[in-house]
Amino acid sequence: MKLRAVQAQYPVRRWLVLSFFLCGLAVLCSRAVYLQLLNNDFLKEHGDARSIRVVDIPSHRGVIVDRNGEQLAMSTPVDSIWVTPRKIFEDVERFPELAKVMDMTVKELHETLRARMNRNFIYLKRHANPDLVKQVKALEIRGVSTQREYKRYYPAAEVTSHILGFTNIDDQGQEGLELAYDNWLSGKNGKKRVLKDRLNRVIKNIESIEPSEQGKELKLSIDRRVQYLAYRELAAAVKYHRAKSGSLVMLDVRTGEVMAMVGQPSYNPNNRETLKSQFYRNRAVTDVFEPGSTMKPFTVAAGLASGAYKPHTPINTSPGYFKVGDHTIRDMRNYGNIDVSTVITKSSNVGASKIALSLEPEQFREALAKFGFGQLTGSAFPGESSGTLNPANTWSDVEMATMAFGYGLSVTPLQLAHAYTVLANGGVMLPISFLKVDGAVSGKRVLEESITRQVRKMMETVVSAEGTGKRAAIRGYRVIGKTGTVYKYIRGGYSDDRYLSVFAGIAPASQPRFAMVVLIDEPRGEDHYGGVVAAPVFSRVMEGAFRILNIPPDDLPAITSPIMANSYQPDQVQGFD
Repeated sequence: MKLRAVQAQYPVRRWLVLSFFLCGLAVLCSRAVYLQLLNNDFLKEHGDARSIRVVDIPSHRGVIVDRNGEQLAMSTPVDSIWVTPRKIFEDVERFPELAKVMDMTVKELHETLRARMNRNFIYLKRHANPDLVKQVKALEIRGVSTQREYKRYYPAAEVTSHILGFTNIDDQGQEGLELAYDNWLSGKNGKKRVLKDRLNRVIKNIESIEPSEQGKELKLSIDRRVQYLAYRELAAAVKYHRAKSGSLVMLDVRTGEVMAMVGQPSYNPNNRETLKSQFYRNRAVTDVFEPGSTMKPFTVAAGLASGAYKPHTPINTSPGYFKVGDHTIRDMRNYGNIDVSTVITKSSNVGASKIALSLEPEQFREALAKFGFGQLTGSAFPGESSGTLNPANTWSDVEMATMAFGYGLSVTPLQLAHAYTVLANGGVMLPISFLKVDGAVSGKRVLEESITRQVRKMMETVVSAEGTGKRAAIRGYRVIGKTGTVYKYIRGGYSDDRYLSVFAGIAPASQPRFAMVVLIDEPRGEDHYGGVVAAPVFSRVMEGAFRILNIPPDDLPAITSPIMANSYQPDQVQGFD
């Protein structure tokens, strides 16, 4: 009764209030219609700014394969965990959950985020384990997100690490061929517009702005099977002889391709936490050494090229030593009157020195330079050393004499193997290639073919029963080679108990296919001769490569004869080398 009385008493006031409400409602409705239907650009723009983002479309790095298409390096998809500090502090009460999953203390997590509050993006974990990513996503904490990236994986691990190198956490090449061909292997990220929810999760792909470009495939010249064989045999030899390190290079003499290249000690590029600089450099390309008696074939080639010598030209090495100035050059024993071929067979320092000293210094240096000594091979491998071959006008008689048997200049294992391909390839030098070569390769003639044939014939005697490299023999195949045992240079002079054991060879002799250099640094124990330490590695690797690649024998009568010893057990050898 009272309400009705009030309504009857104030009819004007009642309608006035209702009118105000109706007007306000009409204004709000018209405004809503205006903003939602007639002029919605403003709200749409601000709404999009809060939920629509332009994000990268990650591209993966190109794969690296061997000559047969077997994968040696690939990029696999992984997720990284990142946060926006300002947003995550809105759920500070959930810090203990996140800290537990991330294996951190709450204090560590708080301090990490607080120190970077001015940033919009920081990583908590790069390339996280899939289980960890799953747990973080399940928490659904505001400001915590994941991002798809790619991680490099190397199936052969230590076997190919020195050639391939590795990438950093951003998948950028840092060493080896990963660095040399980084631009070729690297892809280009694309861009797309996406719709995200409040937890920064992508809930809808709106449009592609720019497509991603994947990295290109890189096909190498190496054969993974031969590479593995070389790694196994070199590692076994280094371990057996308790050596400091070792290197092996195998080249295809017809194309200049690197068929195998390994080093010891090696490393696992899949585990970046163990990377140490002293392990990951490619010693076969970066480290130089004095080649010792493996230089004698080039000294003899220089003598033959001069026209002053023939294979049967006599050289008097009596009484087993040769005085040059204040320096005495010695052989292991007095070989007496020998010919040029025997200088190679018996590895006579005296004979090699006399050949070199009979030439003009510039003539001798030019002959060595033609084989590539003192210059880069052109392989484009990062950090490659050119070795040293000093100008001829700085040479003394002693330097010239010692250079004849490999002291006074320095080479890399790759450089020495490259020089041996010239002998194998009839005097033609081909460029070194770490990539598979298709078709014919043009080279540069640096020596007459007839001279290389003569030198190869001399070197074949080294691997005979009378030579210093008999352990390099391969049953059913003729082998050309040269041993080297080098005193290591230390501060103040040459050490009398630290050696480099070297063997350089070519096979098969009838139609040369491969050249190989094996270097063992500081073998310990009684055995340190190149013919005992390095030659067996050559034999085993080359024999295995012939079997893998189906290279036919060129010495069938020898198959019926007893197999020459090529194990790592010591035996008596002739000569110092």
